Amino acid sequence: MKLITIDFETFYSADIGFAKQTTEEYVRDPQFHVIGVAVKVDNEETQWASGTHEELATWLNTFDWAGSIALAHNAMFDGFILNEHFNIQPKFWADTLCMGRAIHGVEVSGSLAALTERYGLGAKGTEVNNFKGYRRTDFQDWELSKYGDYCINDVNLTYALFNKMMADGFPKKEMHIINQTVRMFTEPVLELDTVLLTEHLSDVQGRKAALLAEVNMDKEDLMSNQKFAMFLEALGVPAPKKISPTTGKETLALAKNDEEFKALAEHPDVRVQALVAARLGTKSTLEETRTQRFIGIASRGKLPVPIKYYAAHTGRFGGDDKINLQNLPSRGDNAGKLKKAIIAPEGYEIIDADSAQIEARVLAWLSGQDDLVRAFANKEDVYKKMASAIYGKSEADITKDERFVGKTTILGCGYGMGAVKFQGQLKTFGVEVSLDEARRIIDIYRRTNPAVTALWKQAQNMLVAMSRAENCVLGKAGVLTVDSWEKAVKLPSGLLMRYNDLKYEQTENGVEFSYKTRYGRTRIYGGKVIENVCQAIARCIIGEQMLKIGKKYKVVLTVHDAIACVVPEAEVAEAQAYVEECMRWTPEWASGLPVNCESGHGKAYGDC
Repeated sequence: MKLITIDFETFYSADIGFAKQTTEEYVRDPQFHVIGVAVKVDNEETQWASGTHEELATWLNTFDWAGSIALAHNAMFDGFILNEHFNIQPKFWADTLCMGRAIHGVEVSGSLAALTERYGLGAKGTEVNNFKGYRRTDFQDWELSKYGDYCINDVNLTYALFNKMMADGFPKKEMHIINQTVRMFTEPVLELDTVLLTEHLSDVQGRKAALLAEVNMDKEDLMSNQKFAMFLEALGVPAPKKISPTTGKETLALAKNDEEFKALAEHPDVRVQALVAARLGTKSTLEETRTQRFIGIASRGKLPVPIKYYAAHTGRFGGDDKINLQNLPSRGDNAGKLKKAIIAPEGYEIIDADSAQIEARVLAWLSGQDDLVRAFANKEDVYKKMASAIYGKSEADITKDERFVGKTTILGCGYGMGAVKFQGQLKTFGVEVSLDEARRIIDIYRRTNPAVTALWKQAQNMLVAMSRAENCVLGKAGVLTVDSWEKAVKLPSGLLMRYNDLKYEQTENGVEFSYKTRYGRTRIYGGKVIENVCQAIARCIIGEQMLKIGKKYKVVLTVHDAIACVVPEAEVAEAQAYVEECMRWTPEWASGLPVNCESGHGKAYGDC
């Protein structure tokens, strides 16, 4: 196949552009238009074209897109323009922005300027900054020529960057995952139910107003940590806490920059969102703004699904374009309303398949906790088994509430969680236990799963070896490779999970490790490494399963460990069986890992 590298230059001003709009909103804005476009076919000379929409459409259609790989830096943008304005869908999409994020991690810039500087490929121009507010017809010939040279340079840099990354061994399977992820956005098929969204917006706004009136908070109450914590507790949400860097003691984490406090803005309970929004002084909750965005998208067309490839340290996908489909609420009084508003096109249904307990399964398999692996493989109720050990009762006598504690233990204690945090986690779900009881449960988990606790210790020893650039191993043979020189763990995908600038210091609690992130230094320890590793392995598996599903049906969304696709209504039963077969498949490198799934289908995503 030919490789066609492309870059669009488009009109932007104080009113239209990325400074104020999402990608979807910008490209669909009535004022949007293409000023020019540069195209490079393989290693041929790059061409620049500018003209009316009709002239550009004619020119672009002279290229063999249907039989070629299209390449861009941020293909979500260029690909959406190509489909939305010119009805062109390449055979395959490659994206150097995605590739750079996967190779170098999410903690460093993935911009074209930063990456080409890193590789010594040349400098990106800055001419685009000179033409803010210029429509195509505003350019003088010499200005348009200069703009064309700028665009040509971007294409040449993108082409050179791609070739360098491929020559360095970028994994081919990951290229296919990038292609699939880009197409979720650039070739949308899902639709939105505006009637349901309008009703939901009215309901959310009404509930927010009622809550704020009910608690009768003034500004002083909102800004008082103790009173705000009380309001949260009244809604069944433990107030987030942190260790004060000043006193070294535990304190409330309610500052606007505290990560756990910021996470409450996306809490599934819109009442919690309302409290956070009020404390931050914002007019709208996340649920309001997201619903408003959905309504806006519906007025402009189908729903482009913005999934960010390699968004997290572990390689997991993330939300993008300010709607974060990775975090649509499933609990609370308004559970599933936004999900129900996402619907399949006429003649199709959505199948959503969720990989069951995949992190817990990966942990048991990677650590060699063979009895737990067998229990998963034999489809035993591992939650009841855990509860049986906790409460000293036969599995047959375990109650629903006791099983829930067993479930929380299996899913929550596999990464070295302490008693205080475990107690708080149970409280979040409405289960009250004493601190002593929390300690007892954790102790039983650790004694019952000695291979898991041994893996934490192995990971802690890995950090020591990595800090000294010494060789070491981690987990099941043949799955992971520790690269101490790179301060990274090589994943089954072939990509590195990095611990940049790994350092340690002696504290009153012993030796503590940390690594550099975009937010500053982050503490890392054996249990946290294993959490990272298990999530990363799960992502590797989900990625390959997504490719298998995509061979037959269009994948439209992936959320955490779930995959959604659209299928013809007449094929639902056959398609659901195929999707489940794919979700129960594991790559060769994961031999012996017993994965399973649950699936559902419906016209609406929320009905699956």
